[in-house]
Amino acid sequence: MPATRIQLTDDLSFSTLIHGYWRLTEWGYTDKQVEELLMKGVDLGVTTIDHADIYGDYECEAAFGKVLRDNPGLRDKIELVSKCGIMLKSDKFPDRYVKYYDYSYNHIVQSVENSLSNLKTDRLDALLLHRPSPIYDPQAVARAFEDLKASGMVRYFGVSNFTPQQTETLQSYCSDKLITNQIEISVASLEHFENGNIDYLLQQRMHPMAWSPLAGGKLFGPKVKDYVDLLEVMTKVGRRMETDIVGVMYAWLFKHPVGIMPIIGSSRMDRVEEAVNALELEMSDQDWFLIYQSTLGHEVP
Repeated sequence: MPATRIQLTDDLSFSTLIHGYWRLTEWGYTDKQVEELLMKGVDLGVTTIDHADIYGDYECEAAFGKVLRDNPGLRDKIELVSKCGIMLKSDKFPDRYVKYYDYSYNHIVQSVENSLSNLKTDRLDALLLHRPSPIYDPQAVARAFEDLKASGMVRYFGVSNFTPQQTETLQSYCSDKLITNQIEISVASLEHFENGNIDYLLQQRMHPMAWSPLAGGKLFGPKVKDYVDLLEVMTKVGRRMETDIVGVMYAWLFKHPVGIMPIIGSSRMDRVEEAVNALELEMSDQDWFLIYQSTLGHEVP
């Protein structure tokens, strides 16, 4: 079953499942293997690809761009998302002595130009501000957004890791509606249910991209001892749904009406396939709440 799609604007939709390439340079893949991974994902309907300028110490976008350089026809089959604003300490930038954020007009425009050059494309479907900055000027950001859209280099804009108030503040300066907020959402991370973000996104008809939808692997590694109760609950739910814990974790996200788009960070096609298969699962309201209250630590009021 091809991955379903979520409509973000009248002329832009993302695949419900998004493939994240933030560890691309760690995968040890050849250019041909990256190409095969991308094409198999596209065949499954996973067409939206998530990047950021900083991923892989500023090298992941260029590694991915080799595939589009060699297969230019692929560009029209996918949606490219990138992020900017985080200034990492790196050997590539010896003058930086502290991690900071830069959302100046010049940096946003230059970052997009760099991403387009690295990705071997003429446009991004969406550009997100990677993290909120305590000293950014939203007026400068809005001006950069307007000029980038007018130039055709970026179609739409959004944010990442923003609170409702931070999103609302930036939106008040922007002429176009922000289309998404990329935030951490999983069965083990309820932050955005508690800070009002999910309610705000519902109100604004914005669909969030979810990073670490499988809780960053915490439920499968050394930290699993902190989630024994949650695992027990999900195992019981999985038996009822005739699926495994991974299927339960995705189904829990898909159940929510806000339209969560999980980002798959794996290099393995079988992991992409199991996420796509989870689109066919149906979770009851009771099982959703059973998982929710297990992480919450108490029954809902």
